Amino acid sequence: MEPIIYQRRGRGLFGILALALALPGFAHDIPNDVTAHLYLKPDGDRLHLLARVPLKAIRDINFPERGAGYLDIASATPLLPDASMLWIADFVDLYQDGVPLPRKPQVRAARLSLESDRSFESFETAKANLAGPPLASNVNVPPAQTFLDVWFEYPIRPGQSDFSIQPRLARLGNRVVTVLRFATPDGATRAFEYTGDPGLVRLDPRWHQSALLFVRMGFLHILEGTDHLLFLLCLVIPFRRFAGLVPVVTAFTAAHSVTLIVSAYDLGPGALWFPPLIETLIAASIVYMALENIVGGKIVERRWVMSFGFGLVHGFGFSFALRDGLQFAGSHLLTSLLSFNIGVELGQLAALVVMIPAIQLLFRFVVAERIGTIILSALVAHTGWHWMTERAGRLGQYSFEWPEFTAQWLAGAMRWMAAILLIGVMVGLAVGAWKRRQQRLNA
Repeated sequence: MEPIIYQRRGRGLFGILALALALPGFAHDIPNDVTAHLYLKPDGDRLHLLARVPLKAIRDINFPERGAGYLDIASATPLLPDASMLWIADFVDLYQDGVPLPRKPQVRAARLSLESDRSFESFETAKANLAGPPLASNVNVPPAQTFLDVWFEYPIRPGQSDFSIQPRLARLGNRVVTVLRFATPDGATRAFEYTGDPGLVRLDPRWHQSALLFVRMGFLHILEGTDHLLFLLCLVIPFRRFAGLVPVVTAFTAAHSVTLIVSAYDLGPGALWFPPLIETLIAASIVYMALENIVGGKIVERRWVMSFGFGLVHGFGFSFALRDGLQFAGSHLLTSLLSFNIGVELGQLAALVVMIPAIQLLFRFVVAERIGTIILSALVAHTGWHWMTERAGRLGQYSFEWPEFTAQWLAGAMRWMAAILLIGVMVGLAVGAWKRRQQRLNA
């Protein structure tokens, strides 16, 4: 059956809303958890957007009821096209090659579906459901147990194009999870799942678009990650000069790059206890470095070794933050990983540019160097200790299971140990060469 195409007339929205407000109906509270489903598919000179949201998320419109709190399906159906425009289309911006598509698409079909309906498991079944007969008017169902399904159609230029979407559907509830699928003309499907409003989503990004996105992501992650900043502060306190920090930061960068890439390719442990373990070890690394600063002496001179070891741990922490973002990388996974790493290094550099002069001024005009080092490190150790005990408590809620020690597991472990050892040796050689160079320059 060919779907009904709804035409928007000048006073249609106001007339329907006035009718809806005049009819008895149920009042909407803001729902706590909402899941929205979106399908996008270009086809010739049209872009199809199929959307499904719970009817309870469509507020400010009183859908009429009948009997013992059942939805009056026959009276509610005429309200659906304008409700869809008001609550969905007006808050979804679509772009073709960076050019905005019309904000007022054509509504090809709008209907109600039961919660038991599974037609949105694929684009074709969702389209068939919307093109089929509407929900029978004699079905007894409360309004909160129905979906609003709608089929929007946007005019586009035919041919190969890059499409982007900026959805702002977080207004549908207190916590909104959107499942977005983009069906490409060649039959492939890109799936996204995010909470809230993700900003501009490039559905099939070019490599440079992915690179810029992940550089920004890595940069912001460092500046927003208090634990990583405190660890960086512990590294800075004993040196306070960029030249002295080069070996330490190099070792940290090399180590976290390895585990970040390993984890992103799903080559790291996948047990539930692993993320809380890493978070606990990150807090422990802050405590250790702070105590090392307090003790002082020759321990600090070999700091690049501990920086390399703790860098392996922090790399897994970076990967946890990156995991949800990788769905926006398109087909450029390695490019995105390297770009995220570049963003992390730029964020670290920005933090060092602020930290080093601030500590120098503190030790020069406020407090003596040794006393200041002890005070700052003690404050950091105190904070890290609280984090460590809190995270260790969460870790204790998980049951640890030892892996099965097969020949395959042992071979894999040996390969990773050899790789880490090789990278450690290379970093050590680089650090040694740097120190010899500095000694020649100072001689």
